[in-house]
Amino acid sequence: MKPEIFLPDDYRPAEDEPFMNERQLEYFRRKLLVWKEELLEQSAETLEGLQDSARNVPDIADRASEETDRALELRTRDRQRKLVTKIDAALRRIENGEYGYCEVTGEPISLKRLDARPIATMTLEAQEKHERRERVHRDD
Repeated sequence: MKPEIFLPDDYRPAEDEPFMNERQLEYFRRKLLVWKEELLEQSAETLEGLQDSARNVPDIADRASEETDRALELRTRDRQRKLVTKIDAALRRIENGEYGYCEVTGEPISLKRLDARPIATMTLEAQEKHERRERVHRDD
């Protein structure tokens, strides 16, 4: 087991330290774990809410409204489930020493991008190129 890495509460990864050093990796690992925990708590609340709302509503307009709410909740839950999968993949990349590097170019992903989107797998440039390609193929 690895020794625990001390991180001050106000620690933020900085450009002037070695990229993806132990402190940066620990910062992102903790950030991902907190995010995952929040998503799992929200999922549990969603499930409880869906079970509570599964009552028989006689008014057709109220029932339609409730079904719309339920569909929205389920879509949100599905998006959260996909996010948890991406968070788990990012945590595996931290363990494998691949975190923070673009899966397309192998270049470091900017710390600002990782801080904003810790599940990012591509540099901003590679992501934009990927999205442009997707748009072109979608228009075919």
